[in-house]
Amino acid sequence: MRVLLVEDDAPVAAGIEAGLALSDFVVDTVSTVDGARGALSAIDYDAVVLDRRLPDGEGLTLLQQWRRAGVATPVLMLTARDAVASRVEGLQGGADDYLVKPFDLDELTARLQALLRRSAGQVDCSLRHGRLALDPVARSVMLDGVPVALVRRELMLLEALIRARGRILSADQLKDRLYGIDDEIESNALNVHIYQLRRKLGREAIETVRGIGYRLGPLSADRPCQGDTPS
Repeated sequence: MRVLLVEDDAPVAAGIEAGLALSDFVVDTVSTVDGARGALSAIDYDAVVLDRRLPDGEGLTLLQQWRRAGVATPVLMLTARDAVASRVEGLQGGADDYLVKPFDLDELTARLQALLRRSAGQVDCSLRHGRLALDPVARSVMLDGVPVALVRRELMLLEALIRARGRILSADQLKDRLYGIDDEIESNALNVHIYQLRRKLGREAIETVRGIGYRLGPLSADRPCQGDTPS
């Protein structure tokens, strides 16, 4: 999942980036209100981690502007203020969750994962599609109750497709969920990941909708085929 981090303290930002990367989050970091405004207008993020105090303004003011504009992206707000009144103000201003500095990176990750579950209407931790179950916390996949070994990008791609709930995602939308702004992307990288998922889950695991994009297939009872070719 792709997260926008708005944090002007470079060491704190680096620590958050590293911690979230361990759970396969793709993190884009900006340090100002203007940077956050531009990033969110350009990219469809799954969540935002927003510091309250920024060099060019208040994170809470920015959040209130987003909510008035109809931006529903889940936001976890960070602050050094520990007063109850401050936390209440942030939640009433549109934050979905609140975390006071200093915080534990594991707690930040867990809160983000819970926030994403709530936004998707999930009750338990696992994402399910027919015979397939993906646990975003354990970073594990089961097909018919049997573990399936996926590398990082394959797992991220599968998670994006499951969360889409049958919607068709374009190649650009999928790349947005797999790669950050500064990542170098080879021209055939997405096709390779799709090929590997089909090989491991079955040739019908991912449907190609010609001229539009991809969606998760029905995952029929056919066994995975080792002879598929990329498409």
